[in-house]
Amino acid sequence: MCDETTEAENEAYLAKTRSPQEPAGPLPASRELDRRQMGIGTGAALAALLTGCGAPARPSRAPDEAGSKSAGAPPPDAAATEPAQAMQENASPSATVDRAVTIPTPDGEAEAFFVAPKSGRHPGVLLWPDVAGLRDAYRQMATRLAGAGYAVLVMNPYYRATKLPLFTAFTEWQAPQGKARVRPMREALTPDAITRDAIAFVRWLDRRPEVDPERQLATIGYCMGGPFTFRTAAAAPERVGVLASFHGGGLVTEDAESPHALLERIDAAALICIAQNDDEREPEAKHELRTAAEKAGVPAEIEVYPAQHGWCTLDAPVYDEEQAERAWARMLATFERHL
Repeated sequence: MCDETTEAENEAYLAKTRSPQEPAGPLPASRELDRRQMGIGTGAALAALLTGCGAPARPSRAPDEAGSKSAGAPPPDAAATEPAQAMQENASPSATVDRAVTIPTPDGEAEAFFVAPKSGRHPGVLLWPDVAGLRDAYRQMATRLAGAGYAVLVMNPYYRATKLPLFTAFTEWQAPQGKARVRPMREALTPDAITRDAIAFVRWLDRRPEVDPERQLATIGYCMGGPFTFRTAAAAPERVGVLASFHGGGLVTEDAESPHALLERIDAAALICIAQNDDEREPEAKHELRTAAEKAGVPAEIEVYPAQHGWCTLDAPVYDEEQAERAWARMLATFERHL
C-alpha cells in the first residue's frame, strides 16, 4: 500500500537509480508522462503478441459449489443513470470512444470515466485506481485496454468526499498537503463501502450496450485498488471471471475480511503481481495467498516482480516500463483465457 514506509523505500530506490543531473525528490509531473506514453509503440505490440498465450481454459466449478458462492450479486434489472453528454471519439488509432459518467451508488453519485471500442459488445472491466485516484494516467491506461477490446470503467474512489479533479498527477498526492487531504477519504473506504460500490459499478457495466452480457467481467486494481478487486469478485462471483492486482497493498492481514480470506467466496481466476519491496517487507504474504487460492480452488498466478511498489502506474516516479509491459501482457493473456 502507498504509505510512509513504501514512500521511503521508493525514494531510496530512486536515489540509487536516478541520473546525477536529476534533483532529489519526486520527478516533476511533466517528466512523468513525457517519458512514457503507454499503448504506443513496442509496448503495445508486445502486449498484443502475448494476448493469445496458449493455456488450458479454467475449469468451471461444480454447480453446487458455484451456487453456494453467488450471494451478494447485483440483480440484472438494477437502475443506473448517466449524464446526457455525447460520446467523444478518442483520438488514438485504437478506435475507442470515451465519456465521463455518473453512477448511482447507495452512498451517492460516483463520477467515473468509461471507454470502449467504437463498435460491438465486449467484456467489461472495472478498474480501481491507486491512492491518488482517477486522473489522466488512468484514463490513458483504460483507453489502451479498450483498444485491446474491452469496455473499461474507472471510478473516482473518493466520490463521497470530493468531485474530480482531485489530483492531476501522482506527485501531487506525494506532497504533504496531498497526503493530508486524502487520509480521511481513504479511511472512509471500508470493506463494506467498497462492497457497496463494487455491486453498483458491476450493475452499471452490466446495463451498458457496449458490454457483452454473455461474457464475464474483469476487475483490476493498483496499489490500494488491489484489495478492492478481491472484494469486487467476492461481491459478484457469478459475474467476475478475473481479478488482477498490481502492487496491491494489504492483501494478507489478520482481519477476518482480509482479501486473501475472500478467495473462498470467489469464482474467478486471480493474477497477483507483487512489488519487490512489498515482498521484502512481507515475504510470507505470497505463500499465504497461494495457499488460500489452492484451498479455494481459485486458479492463481502469483509473482514477485523485480520492480518497486507503483511500477505499473504511468505517472508514478518508480514506473518501470519493461516490468509494467510484462505485467500488462500477463493481464491480457489471463483475460484471453478466462473471460
